[in-house]
Amino acid sequence: MGTWQRVKDHFKTFEITIDENGQTHKTPIPRPKVPNPWHVVRLLNWKHWVYFLVGFAAWTMDGYDFHTVSLSVSRLAEFYGKPRADISQSITFTLLFRSVGAAVFGMAGDMYGRKWPLFVNLMIIAVLQVGTAYADSFKVFLAVRSLFGIAMGGIWGLAASMSLENMPVEARGLFSGILQQGYALGYLIGAVFNLTVVPHSPHSFRALFYIGAALTALVACTRLFFPESQQFLEAKRNRQNGSHAAAFMKDAKKVLRMHWRRCLYAVVLMSGFNFMSHTSQDMYPTYMQQGKGFSASKATLATLIAKVGALIGGTIGGYYSQFWGRRLTIIVSCVLGICFIPLWVLPTGLAPLIMGSFFVEGFVQAAWGVVPVHLAELSPPAFRAAFPGITYQLGNMISSPAAQILTTVAESLKKQVTVNGVRVERPDYGTTQAIMMAIIFTWVAIWAAIGKEERGAHFELAAAAGSGEGEIGKGIVEMQEGRATPTEVMDLEKKGGAEHVENVAAEQRR
Repeated sequence: MGTWQRVKDHFKTFEITIDENGQTHKTPIPRPKVPNPWHVVRLLNWKHWVYFLVGFAAWTMDGYDFHTVSLSVSRLAEFYGKPRADISQSITFTLLFRSVGAAVFGMAGDMYGRKWPLFVNLMIIAVLQVGTAYADSFKVFLAVRSLFGIAMGGIWGLAASMSLENMPVEARGLFSGILQQGYALGYLIGAVFNLTVVPHSPHSFRALFYIGAALTALVACTRLFFPESQQFLEAKRNRQNGSHAAAFMKDAKKVLRMHWRRCLYAVVLMSGFNFMSHTSQDMYPTYMQQGKGFSASKATLATLIAKVGALIGGTIGGYYSQFWGRRLTIIVSCVLGICFIPLWVLPTGLAPLIMGSFFVEGFVQAAWGVVPVHLAELSPPAFRAAFPGITYQLGNMISSPAAQILTTVAESLKKQVTVNGVRVERPDYGTTQAIMMAIIFTWVAIWAAIGKEERGAHFELAAAAGSGEGEIGKGIVEMQEGRATPTEVMDLEKKGGAEHVENVAAEQRR
């Protein structure tokens, strides 16, 4: 096989089957034609919509609650009498501790279901939002935002697993893109309140935190009115009697032993993705005010339009990933994002800068729209709440200094800008952001190309973690290494188990 053929095969998704004679067959899954998206939407019944919308709402509030600080950096710096770089430390601490919450709530979700862990998680976030508003010293503020990071870390894995595991296979790409844009929508909602409510509220920036607490608690209470995820309930019925926690940990150790390369790949990939989003988003209002000399209202307007681009880009990216493949969609989005960096940072006028931010955020989120379904498909199926959440938040932890690095470097570089007709010296956020984003886009594109994908994986065929029957994946690995026969793997397949997952074309499922 030639080098070019190997490269082409690397970007194909294969189905491995075992026939009645025990022979294995590896055949590529064809890329289906792109259907009308309305046809895809009509595949969902009311239960699919309920699970998806509540998961989407939870992730939206997670995005809102996180960005309340980045939208208020200048006001918080004035309130606490600290430089902006110190305020950005709270963003670092929040990101740093999210992996702890992902592990705690992710394991709870895989052991006890999606419903109650998500409810508890959202209520804790609501309480901590109120605590942030009442933090009367900078040390208390940092402590509360660190605890907030732990609580925030659990939302993504629980929301994504609940939303996508109940989704028809053919609809996952589109709704993965829509789901991920809940984060951008949360930012958008926060920016609207920051523009319309905060300037006229006697509570100033605290109003953002009060609103966030109320809306988050509302989503938590909504989750109580419909049942546990059907996929989890079916998997739970397959559990054997015995120590649930002990069986869960046994399966978890097995997954780490068998899939450590996949775990490492996912963590590095998510590190790049999180650097990409935090570098382009977290300090953007500050960049527009300090680096370009615009007022807070104009900076917020630019943020709103950029987030509209993000919503559109993420939805389109997720939809086309169902047909182009997950990795190719990520790569194309990153390459196009690099092309728009000059328009994002070089102009001095508001209109071209807004246009640049619209396209850069659009392509950032076009790549991000693939992430929920890509991680869910790469996940060992019995750990679909824990694996995506933990790898996502470990990537967040690694990228946690992004805002602080950007602020520190930009504040050390100076440039002349015109403010109200007067030339003044300001931090050079534009140059810093351009260099960082070019490096990050390249990193994500290359790393995505190196990896594999499992487009079309069937989530419903897996037993719950702790079932004590997760032997199929082990058998397949042993067969590939020559330590087991296909017949032995077929015997395991009849049992089902925590590692069982099939990868078939969407047409074959109909």
